[in-house]
Amino acid sequence: MKKTSFAKGLLQALLLLPLTAFASGAEVHLDRAPVNFQDKESLQRGAAVFVNYCLSCHSANAMRYSRMTDIGLTESQIKDNLLYAADKPGNTMTVAMRSKEAKAWFGATPPDLSVITRSRGSDWVYTYLRGFYRDDTRPTGWNNTVFDKVGMPHVLHDLQGQMVPVYKTETDHEGKTHHVIERLELAQPGKLTLAEYDATVGDLVNYMSWMGEPAKAKRLYLGVGVMLFLFVFFIVAFYLKREFWKDVH
Repeated sequence: MKKTSFAKGLLQALLLLPLTAFASGAEVHLDRAPVNFQDKESLQRGAAVFVNYCLSCHSANAMRYSRMTDIGLTESQIKDNLLYAADKPGNTMTVAMRSKEAKAWFGATPPDLSVITRSRGSDWVYTYLRGFYRDDTRPTGWNNTVFDKVGMPHVLHDLQGQMVPVYKTETDHEGKTHHVIERLELAQPGKLTLAEYDATVGDLVNYMSWMGEPAKAKRLYLGVGVMLFLFVFFIVAFYLKREFWKDVH
C-alpha cells in the first residue's frame, strides 16, 4: 500500500514539473499577429518573403508550391517568381542545405516550418521575428527578446535594420536587482521603415499560418454552412413533429 502511494505521489510530482518550469520562466508579452486568410494579397506577399528569406535554411516539407494556387497565384506566377529551390510546382518546399552543414554552422539543424505557427502560435512567431537585436556576445551577433540566446541569425536585418536594447532595472522578490530589456530602439535603419517592416512580417506570418493548415478557411466556411442547414432543418423538423403529434393525447 505504501509503495502504491509513493508511486502515485512520484507520478503527480513528475506531471507538475513542466508546469513549474513554465511558471518560473520570464513572461514574454506577445503582440497580436495580423492573421487574415481572406487577404489574398497579404498571403501572396508573405509567400514571396518566405521563399526569398526563410527557404534558404528552413524547409516546409508538408507544403507543395502548387498549393499556392489556393491564395490566388497562377501556376505561371509560381514558376516565374517562387520556384527557386524546386523544378516543378508539384514539389514540396525542401531546402538544399544539408542538415550536417546546418548543424555545424548554427549549432542545430534549422527546424521545418510547415506547422511552426500551429506549434508555437502565430503571435509568438510574429513577436519573435520583430524581437531581434544586436548582441556581440552571441556567435551570430544577434539575440532575441522572445528566444534568449537564439542560434538563428537575423535574416531580415537588411529590411528592419539593427535594433539595440534599452535596459531598465527591476527588483525581484528576493530584493536582487536585474537589468532587463525595456524596449528596442533602431540604431541603424534598414531598407524599410519600422512600420513597413512590421507589415512585411505580418504578411509573412499570415502566410505561414495559412501554410500550417491550408484547408482551415474552407473548413470554417463549410462549417458555417452546415450549422445554418441544421438550424433550418431543426425548425422544419420541429413543426413537422407538432403536426404529426397534434392528435396524440
